[in-house]
Amino acid sequence: MASPHIVGIAALLKSAHRDWSSAAIRSAMMTTADVTDNADGTIVDMTFGISGCPLDYGAGHVNPNKVLDLGLVYDLEAEDYVNFMCEINYTSGQIKVITRRSNYTYSQANLDLNYPSFILLFNGTNTTSFTFKRVLTNVGTAESVYRAVLWHPKAMKVVVEPMTFSFGGKNSKAKFTMTVENDLSDYKEGYYDISLVMEDIAKFKLLFSVFLLSYIAISSSFAEEYKIYIIHMDKSMMPAHFETNHDWYTSTLSTLSSPEGIEPTHLYTYNHVLDGFSAVLSKSQLDELERMPGHFVTYQESYGKAHTTRSPQFLGLKKHSGLWKAGGFGDDMIIGILDVGIWPESESFKDHGMPPVPERWRGHCETGVDFNTSHCNRKLIGARSFSKGMRKRHLNISTTDDYDSPRDYDGHGTHTSSTAAGSPVSGANYFGYAKGTASGVAPLARLAMYKVLFLNDTYESAASDVLAGMDQAIEDGVDLMSLSLGFDDTPFYENPIAIGAFTAMEKGIFVSTSAGNGGPHSYTINNGAPWITTVGAGTIDREYAAQVTLGEHEAMFTGKSIYPEDLLISGVPIYYGKGNASKEYCDYLSLEPEDVLNKIVFCNFNNETDILSQLEEIQRVRAAGGILVTDSPLFLRPIDFNTPYVGISSTDGYLVRKYVKNAGDSAKVNIKFLITVLDNKPAPQVAYFSSRGPNHWAPWVLKPDILAPGVDILAAWAPNRGFAPIGYGDDLLLTDYAIVSGTSMASPHVVGIAALLKSAHRDWSSAAIRSAMMTTADVTDNADGTIIEMTFGISGSPLDYGAGHINPNKALDPGLVYDLEAEDYINFMCGMNYTKEQIKVITRRSNHTCSQANLDLNYPSFIVLFNNTNTTSFIFKRVLTNVDDSESIYRAVIWHPKSMKVVVEPMTLSFGGKNSKAEFTMTVENDLSDYKDSYYYIEDYGYLSWYEVNGKHVVRSPIVSAFAYGSGKPS
Repeated sequence: MASPHIVGIAALLKSAHRDWSSAAIRSAMMTTADVTDNADGTIVDMTFGISGCPLDYGAGHVNPNKVLDLGLVYDLEAEDYVNFMCEINYTSGQIKVITRRSNYTYSQANLDLNYPSFILLFNGTNTTSFTFKRVLTNVGTAESVYRAVLWHPKAMKVVVEPMTFSFGGKNSKAKFTMTVENDLSDYKEGYYDISLVMEDIAKFKLLFSVFLLSYIAISSSFAEEYKIYIIHMDKSMMPAHFETNHDWYTSTLSTLSSPEGIEPTHLYTYNHVLDGFSAVLSKSQLDELERMPGHFVTYQESYGKAHTTRSPQFLGLKKHSGLWKAGGFGDDMIIGILDVGIWPESESFKDHGMPPVPERWRGHCETGVDFNTSHCNRKLIGARSFSKGMRKRHLNISTTDDYDSPRDYDGHGTHTSSTAAGSPVSGANYFGYAKGTASGVAPLARLAMYKVLFLNDTYESAASDVLAGMDQAIEDGVDLMSLSLGFDDTPFYENPIAIGAFTAMEKGIFVSTSAGNGGPHSYTINNGAPWITTVGAGTIDREYAAQVTLGEHEAMFTGKSIYPEDLLISGVPIYYGKGNASKEYCDYLSLEPEDVLNKIVFCNFNNETDILSQLEEIQRVRAAGGILVTDSPLFLRPIDFNTPYVGISSTDGYLVRKYVKNAGDSAKVNIKFLITVLDNKPAPQVAYFSSRGPNHWAPWVLKPDILAPGVDILAAWAPNRGFAPIGYGDDLLLTDYAIVSGTSMASPHVVGIAALLKSAHRDWSSAAIRSAMMTTADVTDNADGTIIEMTFGISGSPLDYGAGHINPNKALDPGLVYDLEAEDYINFMCGMNYTKEQIKVITRRSNHTCSQANLDLNYPSFIVLFNNTNTTSFIFKRVLTNVDDSESIYRAVIWHPKSMKVVVEPMTLSFGGKNSKAEFTMTVENDLSDYKDSYYYIEDYGYLSWYEVNGKHVVRSPIVSAFAYGSGKPS
């Protein structure tokens, strides 16, 4: 990737200076290169996290603008390289292979090339010296005088003769010598460098820098590698004279030795999510720290990635009834969003009519690039950013495409925030599509942004930054958190979101996370800890379309299109390559530009065609547009519609073929874009990208928990960030509201609904809120069929959609809940064979025992894991809590496949009143004799539903049979 950048710059230089040799071009780039980064520090070696040297980066980082007018060059001719090869003892045959020459002699053999850099090799003697000879050529047009300026370490003596150079005009030359002498008595091994700088005396400007590097050839080891670590400490060991944990941590770091002169760097002190801090340490410093009293355990830094006008209506939210009314539209709830930042000027974050900020709020808005405290209001009440871990990985924040502040660089954080709690905005739309009033799920809730993702080479977030963001959110006083990001699937004691979410759960903070975009494969779930609500993505009942009219209204139909222009195609000829199969299917390189000029290309469909490849072919020949037959319109995204085309069904494709056959060369078409179709069926469907269960590390809990809208969701966007591609070039249209898909879009829907539930039921725990959402979820779509898995077009299972698609109004009044406390999760971790140390990392507790170890959590779903035996059974134990005000009786109703036997005892439960409890057991036995060994899950599942006798409540839970990943045993 680097080489083509250089050749491009060289092309610019060669065009500007046609008389320059290749050596002159290289010299120009080298002697004007930057040796500092954009933070004015020395260029860092990212492997070790320390300052690099010329053996890493050569003369420095190329600077195209400086290179244009540099003053002097070190030039070379072919003969100079031949003399160099002679000196390195190449034979005449070897030299001829390279040069094709035989008419040369060894009389001018010389290792000292007229090169724009210097290197002096030692052989382990105490002192050594070398005299370099160089010739500089003036490539400027004027006469000039230059003076040498040296920088070098104390152990090196450097003499340049002469120190001043005079040039008569363009192409004039001047010679100098440089003698370098080194005293190696204090050096065992290593390297060091000097700078030789030439200054134009008349212009007083730096024209070029040359780096001289001295390297000890016998060196066999390298500087220590510095890495970021998250250090857990035992608070009970803190000496009494320290007032705070922070003082103890920083004092501990200050006592560590620094043999290379690089002291430990403290990043964050964590006060809630864990007892400890993060820091940049060498391996020897870490070893020293781990031997100190109070050190508990250390984990190395890890990195994670980021995974509406209609969705509130699709969810059934109404102004004057149901959860919106009962939950006060989320009033007084504070939602913390951990994402890529926020665009505070968006209409979705206006605070018109909102009451004062709750007095319990302890957060604030920080000041940074293009962001200050005035950007916050009664809607956006807090905004902070966390980038220390990312920076220490030497991934600097882009100054052109990102902001060193809570401001959104991408649009993702603005989208998720406005989805969860955006204020109502009338007339919101995406270039005319989805026009209406955009509202967050909890429109009166408050928002606080914690920016933990920044634009860099990896698009990753650092665990230390995410933990710091969660820690601060807890300190600030949020009621709920949503994280539309995830880390590689690791044990919970290594996962920053799992660690931070446990403390949040203990403090009554509901945490919603995206399930990940790794579908449709099984065992791809992220964020699978049972104290987190894990959300998959589904479609909604809104589609985007264009209307197609053939000829003089011979046929009219609609097809999928999100082309972002109000374009009316009228009476445009249709091209169809009938009789030539490649042209009919728009195969690669099948179409001719002259045949399709100013025409709409019709592309037929078979099982081998790919609509995106067909679209590329249409774009290659610059047709006016296209009509493409497809069986997968749901898979088309807004960014696919940079040209005016429509995806139609095979039925409508037959109409086009029939019309073209009859009309011949006179076939014409009209197309009208910007059509929004509502009440589309079936919906929801499970998105193809939505990650599937079970969770690899804890398959004894069914994940995902629930499905929520996550496909083609309209919400606020960063208006300065190009979003919609248009035309055949690289142009992008700007928009205030964008249509985006991902489980990232699903999580904020759930956190918004949780805010409404928490507002309506202040005494409910996070587990109770999740239970209410799960046991009232819909398992059928709006066509009264089972929810479909869109990848294969077949019925999905709870491993795709969890308990079902969230239904906010039903969740308001669930009747019964499966509740959980922190101690239950600890017993679960004991059942997973987590060590006492690993449990303490997550819980910060040491006063627990594993006498109640249990993999059977009081969860609102059931999953049975098989190990490839012919039959297996499991007994689940559950406790239900009545959250209704009245006494009630519930009766169990079981639906299950023939291969599954389910027995519930007792079949009837009685509840005396609110908060009364009742226990039951459920035995599930499966016959696997008809199943072969499977690495993946099987499709057996059923439901246990508790029906209220003479009442309205139904409490439903899925029962799933799945093969364990590997052995299925806890590790």
